[in-house]
Amino acid sequence: MTTNLDAIHGLAPVVGSLPGEPVPYYLPTGEGQRYEIGNQLWTVIARSADSGGGFDAAFVLGPRGAGAGFHSLADHQRSFYVFDGAVQFWLPGESRVLGAGDSIHVPAGVPVAYRFTQNLSKFLLWSAPGGALDALLNSETEVAQHIYSAKSTDTIGLPGGWQTHDLPQVDASDTWDTSLPSGVEPYFIRAHEGEHREWPDAINTFSARGANTGSRYFSVLTLGAKQPYIPQHFHQQHTENFFCVSGRVWLSVNGTEVLVTPGDYVHAPAGTIHSYAFGAHNTRMLGVLTTDIFEPFFDRTGDATTDNVYTEGLVNPTTLMGKLGQIADLDVVMVGPPPQSNYAHLG
Repeated sequence: MTTNLDAIHGLAPVVGSLPGEPVPYYLPTGEGQRYEIGNQLWTVIARSADSGGGFDAAFVLGPRGAGAGFHSLADHQRSFYVFDGAVQFWLPGESRVLGAGDSIHVPAGVPVAYRFTQNLSKFLLWSAPGGALDALLNSETEVAQHIYSAKSTDTIGLPGGWQTHDLPQVDASDTWDTSLPSGVEPYFIRAHEGEHREWPDAINTFSARGANTGSRYFSVLTLGAKQPYIPQHFHQQHTENFFCVSGRVWLSVNGTEVLVTPGDYVHAPAGTIHSYAFGAHNTRMLGVLTTDIFEPFFDRTGDATTDNVYTEGLVNPTTLMGKLGQIADLDVVMVGPPPQSNYAHLG
């Protein structure tokens, strides 16, 4: 698909609804297309049409006891990021109870199962390429409400067309998963564990690299202090997706400033001129980028560390700025200085 980058530059983000084409958009938490299956509310925040075929994404909200048995998708790499509550996940022969910030990554064809272990638990499902949610989108389960039904008794559910498997669900292990595998294989990773790169008053942690997803996407959690906008830039070949996990994130999207709070989502496809600032201390922002062409940016601009939190004042900001000359080959076009903000200084 060919993108007219100049046209994208001039688009204000669509707010509150799915655009049906790969343009910038912003969804406050709870917005999107909503479906109820097995006492779970699926809120679709990205479809193949919205991502240019690159990925689908949905938040899944459920009560204690709701879930899905073993199932697989033959052609889709998937990642599940727990945002709230606790969810037990199973892979063949192993299981973990995952809390907020933990995640599980599942290659195509590998069976996975889950069950919510707390009420109002929520996870983000990310699937690439697009199309995994087509059966859900074409079903008759769309609803208007923003929460699952209070009195439903059907606790198991999946979108139609997904392959099911009759596999035993073993007891959960309390293993503390801290490292990424070297290739494409299923794995669990705990919150703030993975591979860390230091920035001034911030730290970036990879929860999935391109080597783990067949180069379809990578994900990185940025934990940082309150800090101003970074320089404005855009990408020619890849899409950035921003989620606020905690705190406050200000995003400038083609000159439109939006406040992103926990659970909100911003989609910035190729051509989107963007920048971000953190409006609160210890803000956490999850980025999922597709494809993985931009992944080396974090390796080149940040130093490897075994710390999983930043140390205030440890890294000199001029060190990072000096490294920006090493990224010309990483699909980034610098546009200018940080944007002038009307609001970000307010936090």
